[in-house]
Amino acid sequence: MSSTVEKRFLEKSGQQLRYTPDERIGAIVVESFPELGTLTAARFLEWVQTNPEGLVALPTGKTPEHFIKETHRLLADWDKPDTRKELDTLGLDAAVKPRMEGLRFVQIDEFYPVNPRHQNSFYYYVQKYYVEGFGLDPQRGLFIRCDEIGIPDGHSLESVWGDGGVDLALRYRLARGAREHLQQRVIRAVDQWCVEYEDRIRELGGIGFFLGGIGPDGHIGFNVRGSDMHSTTRLTEVNYETKAAAAGDLGGIEVAEERQVITVGLATITHNPKAVAIVMAAGEAKAAVIADAIEHDRDVSYPATALTALKQSRFYLTQGAAKRLTARGVARVVGAGALSDQEVDRIVIDVALAAGKRIVDLTKADLAADPYGKALLSIRTEPVDQIASSVAERLRDRVEAGRSLPAAASYLHTEPHHDDIMLGYMPFVVRTIRDHSSSHHFATLTSGFTSVTNAYMLRLCQEMRRTIDEDRFDFSHLLAEGYFSPDAENFKDHDVLRYLDGIAAEDEELKLEGTMRRLLRNLILVFDELEPRDLRERVEELINYFETQYPGKKDLPHIQTLKGMVREWESACLWGYFGWDSRSVEDLRLGFYTGDIFTPEPQVRRDVAPVLDLLRKVNPDYVTVAFDPEASGPDTHYKVMQAIAEALRLYQEETGREDITVLGYRNVWYRFHPAEATLFVPVSLNMLTLQHYSFMNTYISQRDASFPSYEHQGPFCELSQRIQVNQYQMLSTCLGREYFYEHDSALIRATRGFVFACVMTPEEFYSHSRELRRKAENA
Repeated sequence: MSSTVEKRFLEKSGQQLRYTPDERIGAIVVESFPELGTLTAARFLEWVQTNPEGLVALPTGKTPEHFIKETHRLLADWDKPDTRKELDTLGLDAAVKPRMEGLRFVQIDEFYPVNPRHQNSFYYYVQKYYVEGFGLDPQRGLFIRCDEIGIPDGHSLESVWGDGGVDLALRYRLARGAREHLQQRVIRAVDQWCVEYEDRIRELGGIGFFLGGIGPDGHIGFNVRGSDMHSTTRLTEVNYETKAAAAGDLGGIEVAEERQVITVGLATITHNPKAVAIVMAAGEAKAAVIADAIEHDRDVSYPATALTALKQSRFYLTQGAAKRLTARGVARVVGAGALSDQEVDRIVIDVALAAGKRIVDLTKADLAADPYGKALLSIRTEPVDQIASSVAERLRDRVEAGRSLPAAASYLHTEPHHDDIMLGYMPFVVRTIRDHSSSHHFATLTSGFTSVTNAYMLRLCQEMRRTIDEDRFDFSHLLAEGYFSPDAENFKDHDVLRYLDGIAAEDEELKLEGTMRRLLRNLILVFDELEPRDLRERVEELINYFETQYPGKKDLPHIQTLKGMVREWESACLWGYFGWDSRSVEDLRLGFYTGDIFTPEPQVRRDVAPVLDLLRKVNPDYVTVAFDPEASGPDTHYKVMQAIAEALRLYQEETGREDITVLGYRNVWYRFHPAEATLFVPVSLNMLTLQHYSFMNTYISQRDASFPSYEHQGPFCELSQRIQVNQYQMLSTCLGREYFYEHDSALIRATRGFVFACVMTPEEFYSHSRELRRKAENA
């Protein structure tokens, strides 16, 4: 290993660079997302020190946030004494400050067609964060500007492509009509440009330093699953997973579906045999694709395996992202010399699921055939049947705990976004609501405006224009009566009840009336207007805005507020479904949620104080919280967790209460392993139907799944059901179907899904939160 930076970080990790024969590419594992940024920044600067005119390719998106920040910090403070000490610790030569202006830069990829002036274009990103941010010379860069590639004189991207997609079949089929002939001409010109782009990269000797992320299907660049290992720069299509992951940046899956991509190829990245090629990844959500990339031979199903061709290829990973690397995990287990019950449970459950056997039917041979099982046998001396029996008993205890949930309690249910409770643990909520001895408050901590599309808002505003013009629903009379007065808080619930009447009657007009009542109320609050003529002008302004703004652009503050109010309306309808009105529903709109690609950290006065005030108001016995495993996204979940943890700590100090219980849940982005969860809540077919029907009738802006999960092509409620059913199937395998089919409880016999949750004391919650915060602050 020639890199001193890598040697230092490898020593700190206590791991090997590569565990042969399992791992085909070396990996360095760090504790946290910010430390990942420090490692990548230090390695990049180390390379620049010896290659001041080298060709670099750097990533876009949220993953490089800390790489960018750390590079800025180290360069800005290079000559300060404390920084010089840090540079020495990192393995950098403090006497040689890297010269960024001499570097050559190559843009890795871009959606096509995307206007480069748009803030969600990758061209805009690299200009802002690398050319301007790092002080690179733009004349020494190779960039992908879609508006300059193959567009004939007198035309623009918009005149060639309009709002439609790019039909790459025009490469091969006959064009029909003048428009298609023009598009065919442009596609061929783009193809020629890609050849020339590739040639220029190779003429420069190829990429010398490549830093990239990895997509949900394992792609690097936009070389998605199935890409040719010999692929070069090209205009190509991508798969659903990639488009779903990009939907948030592009303004919705509907926009992403209309885009193709220009990307360098796998052979472009590996052309220079001396290249340093690094893939960085953070969080457990990436663990599976990381394991596939590192533990497989060169294979088109795992694009990153192309990097095996380079001696200096590396994966830089957080502990969560490295979690499924088998040899490392086994080495950790063996090195520890002891296993907790949770670790034993995880190993035994995984062996049972892989073998398709009940836990109590596992043999010593089954465990010995699994690397983790073999490690377990070397550490624990009990007979296998005793180990298996204990694990099965712990699983049954969690099922039984889910049968009888606490009554006569005060619940504060919290969620980062407006549908996290619904998607994460709705069956628990419904079960506890049915016991009328308990009280419930539901708090959404962010505005959630980023998940409402311009197209959806446009439809609402067009309906409002028609409502005002035709005086539908007798709104002029309601206005005169003061129904929409900002002081008439009680009528907010009437909006909800009107909408719910429409659901019950299957009457679309009644549902629309309820929706328009709330939208008009929101317009009055935002614009401080009460006259129909003034409101009509405001609606016209909004229609013009939503018709002209490109999808994915950061909205103006009042637009953010209106979009957030749409999400708040949907939550009000959901909880109204179960009889809870505005007295029990809180919208905190914490200030750290800004809609920027890199959002600020929570602050006590701005973000913790509102949560503390809510705790004082509710005086809860139970507090629920989205409980993600590593501070690496969804970023909002982590920041909300920190705000709640600090507020709850202050509340306990004030009140001296020691009897509060914290319930951690996860939604569609993360899942508990059965060994991690302490409570298994049964989900019946009836409950599955209720979840789906209520989601589809209340979260209307989310019904079309404009910002879907890459795992599922459809609304989130369908993915939530799939997860719950899968968790039931896991337990059915581990405990045997007879346990469920022949159980003496009708509730368990009716179970076809499970919600996994984690019950904690506040101290256990604080401990988890403090550990994530320590990692996030790179302490």
